[in-house]
Amino acid sequence: MSQVLSSQIVTRSNSEPKHQRRFVTTTLWTIQVLLALLFLFAGSMKLILPIEMLTAQMPLSGLFVRFIGVAEVAGALGLILPGLTRIQRGLTPLAACGLVIIMIGATVVTLAIGGGASALIPLVVGLLATGVAYGRRSWGMRA
Repeated sequence: MSQVLSSQIVTRSNSEPKHQRRFVTTTLWTIQVLLALLFLFAGSMKLILPIEMLTAQMPLSGLFVRFIGVAEVAGALGLILPGLTRIQRGLTPLAACGLVIIMIGATVVTLAIGGGASALIPLVVGLLATGVAYGRRSWGMRA
């Protein structure tokens, strides 16, 4: 009887970390896909729209806005492609860190323009990217 109980306890304790790992992995992939879609859209708009339209919306030079667009598209691809292809998976946390830096800048610029409440959006996106960088840090250690 005690062997049966101890084997059930061992089975339950082994399945909990697997279930928790699956939940964390699913959550991270969901956040990564959503962030990739967001940055792919935002970055492509910065690359497609005329420079005059972009500089009218934000007090930055046109070439710098284009550079940010390239960085956002590259970061979006870096969030997804290494994990899907299982090649250089350590690039995913680096891409997330790069996007965190972009979002810090976006938060500061938004606050400087005077949009206190609207600065929450880039702040939250930056925190989500920070979560991805932290959650995928093991990928960088294995690579």
